[in-house]
Amino acid sequence: MAHPRSGISPRSQRIGWTLVAASAVLGGVMLAAAAPGSAPPAQPSAADALPSTSSSGTAAEEAALGFPDMGDSAPTRIRIPEIAVDAPLMSLTTDSTGQSLAVPPDDNRNLAGWDSQGVTPGSIGTAVIVGHVDTKTGPAVFYGLSVLHKGEVIDVLRADRHTAEFTIDGINVYAKSNFPSTVYDNTLRPELRLITCGGSYSSAGGYNGNVVVFAHLTKDIPPAGTGSTTSSVGASAGATVRASVSSSPGAAVSAAPGSSPRVSP
Repeated sequence: MAHPRSGISPRSQRIGWTLVAASAVLGGVMLAAAAPGSAPPAQPSAADALPSTSSSGTAAEEAALGFPDMGDSAPTRIRIPEIAVDAPLMSLTTDSTGQSLAVPPDDNRNLAGWDSQGVTPGSIGTAVIVGHVDTKTGPAVFYGLSVLHKGEVIDVLRADRHTAEFTIDGINVYAKSNFPSTVYDNTLRPELRLITCGGSYSSAGGYNGNVVVFAHLTKDIPPAGTGSTTSSVGASAGATVRASVSSSPGAAVSAAPGSSPRVSP
């Protein structure tokens, strides 16, 4: 059952530059493993892009609402019905350099990983899950991420047997060379980011961007047979609640039908 709490979880206080570096490494690993000649993943629809600035009120107003916090419990599985994703989750930490988030091994196409040094999905703050878009053997777990739409759901199963249901707010593609730290902004409610490779592809440099799915918690679903009822979160869908209104998150990779993606200011 959800436990109301206001304010920002201490575990959501993360170092932005470290996670930006992690995203860059994520892209590089995936690109090196991409199957030569395989069809590139689709580009997200412009209609599903998250606005560059978003807020549904002041920090004090949103904190007073006391968004439910499911508490800390390690995620074990991710399900995205719209793109037939049903994959186990592994725990990820920074690599040996201490500056980049490690990524799942590329020999398992149906495996994603969560940043265990951040918040757990369902806790107040921004949880992060990463996965490969493809490997040497073909499409991988997050290959279909870019065709998701606003309003569709992501289910994250947890070790406490509760399921955190998130509703998608938007899908953006960012140039890897200008990846915005705002992706990892502190939030006043439980939010989720899914990250994989995207943009255009070249054999020399791999993919030039990252696809990011933004979502927020909308349901705390208890395990069946416990007698508990599903808790719905009252925050309106489609509005990302942040501690402050941020400036434009950086250049996004966009593409007109039939053309190659380009970096737009």
